[in-house]
Amino acid sequence: MKELVLLIAKALVDNPDHVEVKEIGGEKATVLELKVADGDRGKVIGKEGRIIKAIRIIVNSVSAKLDKRATVEVVE
Repeated sequence: MKELVLLIAKALVDNPDHVEVKEIGGEKATVLELKVADGDRGKVIGKEGRIIKAIRIIVNSVSAKLDKRATVEVVE
């Protein structure tokens, strides 16, 4: 899932070299922290959060297929 979020984020931003995804595993769920350059944060979030919602839906679908739970958070 980490590679999936990394691939999607790199395709959206102007500075793909500054994209980082950190995977934090917990007991019940995995949190994927997405970090991008300051100027690219709006491109990942999108108008009214539509793009990040779509990314979260994709990650939730993949994680459900693997019988796991995951969420994506954009960090500064």
